[in-house]
Amino acid sequence: MTPHPLVVAAARGEVPPWARFGAKRRAHAGRVAALMGGWADRLGLDAAERIRWLAAAWLHDSLKEAPEGELRALLHGALGELPVPVLHGPAVAERLRQDGVDDRGLLTAVAYHTLGHPDFGPVGRALFAADFLEPGRRQRKRWRASLRARMPEDEPRVVREILEARIAYLLSEGRPVRPETISFWNRLAEGDAWARASEL
Repeated sequence: MTPHPLVVAAARGEVPPWARFGAKRRAHAGRVAALMGGWADRLGLDAAERIRWLAAAWLHDSLKEAPEGELRALLHGALGELPVPVLHGPAVAERLRQDGVDDRGLLTAVAYHTLGHPDFGPVGRALFAADFLEPGRRQRKRWRASLRARMPEDEPRVVREILEARIAYLLSEGRPVRPETISFWNRLAEGDAWARASEL
């Protein structure tokens, strides 16, 4: 599948005109893109797949600084009821759809990069990990660095460890865990169980 021109441009760091991108957010996206580009190279991904990974990195937070009302106006149904901190992902995916991007894997990756999703493909899992592990994050820097060092070769276990930490944090704060997040956990746990069984 040939990437949409908007996706090709985003892979070069050229975000759409509707993006709400301050300097700090752009720097974050650049660090995420550097991680994902490096992982794509180490995995030997072809040019089209590498473009998808880089575009996901540059686009995932491109509406993070948009007003809440603008984000909710883009969304329908249950997505429009999401908490403010996670509205931007689905809103970006919707804007991309409106612009003609129909890459389901890329759209799912961008929409659910903060929550996780059971339908994540490689680009979704890579974005979920890179967004959490990029070296600008200040908390638990040693632990994050150790996880980065295991990527991309140990991706299934790294992604599971990140998701486990996120769920544990939500539970410790008495906050709800979204169904997408639980379903993502179940999918990863099922995959891990199958992998262990195949080693017996």
